[in-house]
Amino acid sequence: MISDFQELADKIEQLAELTHNLRRENAQLRQANAALVAENISHQHRLGEAHQRVSALLLKISPPAPAVEPASEESEAVKEDAQ
Repeated sequence: MISDFQELADKIEQLAELTHNLRRENAQLRQANAALVAENISHQHRLGEAHQRVSALLLKISPPAPAVEPASEESEAVKEDAQ
């Protein structure tokens, strides 16, 4: 009977220790999560600023002039025949 109580007391002690360890780990994970959330917000802010700068630069760049197709040999021959 005493060994049963001792066994139960040991299991309760193990449970208490496990609970303590899990609470400590949970607190550490919450801190790590909070740090990652803050870092993510910072990166999103920087990305938004970079997007605004790129958009502003794209607006300042003048559109490219339309490309003029180089005259091909066939069109040159047609022009010569027409003269």
